[in-house]
Amino acid sequence: QVQLVESGGGLVQPGGSLRLSCAASGSIFSISTMGWYRQAPGKQRDLVASISRGGRTNYVDAVKGRFTISRDNAKNTVYLQMNSLKPEDTAVYYCNADIATTIATTNYYNYWGQGTQVTVSS
Repeated sequence: QVQLVESGGGLVQPGGSLRLSCAASGSIFSISTMGWYRQAPGKQRDLVASISRGGRTNYVDAVKGRFTISRDNAKNTVYLQMNSLKPEDTAVYYCNADIATTIATTNYYNYWGQGTQVTVSS
């Protein structure tokens, strides 16, 4: 059993910052790519940023230069530092990871967290 638990969401004014965290726990053997997605009301869930186990990052154009994704492999945790937040960043943010468990060490399965609300408003 694997769980992803996000934290760090909340209400912030435009121009402010938030840091999201996502910790993976359970019978984990290895974690490959980790990422953050977001879903605004009435819209589809879209990729925000991703990071490989080796640290290679990828960002959607809308957040480049404002958001930074990082990870701590020893803690099975991924972070999203969000700066210069805009009202259009308002969404539920979901953590995502490709994880191999101790039961099947060569098979990676995709897991989602429960989501954390980020609201940018004055």
